[in-house]
Amino acid sequence: MASGRILINEERCKGCELCIPACPPSVIGLSKYINSHGYKPAKLFDPDHLCTGCALCATICPDAAITVFRNLPLPRAHSKMMEVV
Repeated sequence: MASGRILINEERCKGCELCIPACPPSVIGLSKYINSHGYKPAKLFDPDHLCTGCALCATICPDAAITVFRNLPLPRAHSKMMEVV
């Protein structure tokens, strides 16, 4: 199963909340912090590492404030080669 994480540019985010319902594992919420533009930006709340890196949040973000990093598992053949070495 793929895992991932996101980075949210807090100064670019306007707190529109579109990313919150778009997130399948529901790990995005609004921050209590208010940025320099007067908005409460979105924030990743993922202590259990449930983010899959699906990028739905970044796709729906109108301000391009979300960067997605995705960790993909190694293919089985490659992971077996790594064990042999």
